[in-house]
Amino acid sequence: MFIHIRNLAFNYQGADEQTIKDFNLTIDQGEIISILGESGSGKSTILRLIAGLEMPTSGNIMVGDHCMCSNSTFTQPEKRGVGMVFQDYALFPHMTVEENIKFGLQKWSRKEKKQRVLEVLELVNLQDYRKRYPFELSGGQQQRVALARALAPKPKLLLFDEPFSNLDADLQIRIREELRRILKSTGVTSIFVTHDQDDSQALADRIVVLRSGEIADLGTPNEIFGTDCSFSERLAVKPRVLSRV
Repeated sequence: MFIHIRNLAFNYQGADEQTIKDFNLTIDQGEIISILGESGSGKSTILRLIAGLEMPTSGNIMVGDHCMCSNSTFTQPEKRGVGMVFQDYALFPHMTVEENIKFGLQKWSRKEKKQRVLEVLELVNLQDYRKRYPFELSGGQQQRVALARALAPKPKLLLFDEPFSNLDADLQIRIREELRRILKSTGVTSIFVTHDQDDSQALADRIVVLRSGEIADLGTPNEIFGTDCSFSERLAVKPRVLSRV
């Protein structure tokens, strides 16, 4: 397994209950995982724990052979090799597309930066937009720039926080298909959180259904949605696991 999360728990200071409770998950290299849940289920907190933006109260996170956190270890976010695409894309408005992508390549040589920028621009089909600023781009194009910037440093893992929430319905469908193609072509392991079951079905190899910080279901899209039971009904049942954890 490429990623192994074991017995992860977390609670925010002053909270009466744990936000994350005994979360366990293993992920293969190149796999796309969706964490699906309603608002307040803890799905974005899982991403923050993996990225190192929060420190768990207990549990271990392993990425490859490297321990990101345990009772005795905590790797700082910038040293984890984890890329993140935020809900609002977080592009620098005063930088061109090319400059935004270069931002994460500070330690690369000028020649390496130029080559890598061209590679990821071709990957997201934005070769002709490298000199434009974010305000000159559509929402879908801005998202592709954010993806290119996250992919540029060749991360071990990519995290997405509600990646389609700012797009209209028609564009959302097109971007979902394109994003899956890009992720599979690069082979980068990815985790994205969403409240939209259509996103999970279209993109994910496996889906983690999260309810109140616990795994309520885990399986392929067909295993999760291939029944007469609705998503809301499945959230109401006792947590269970459909495939390996």
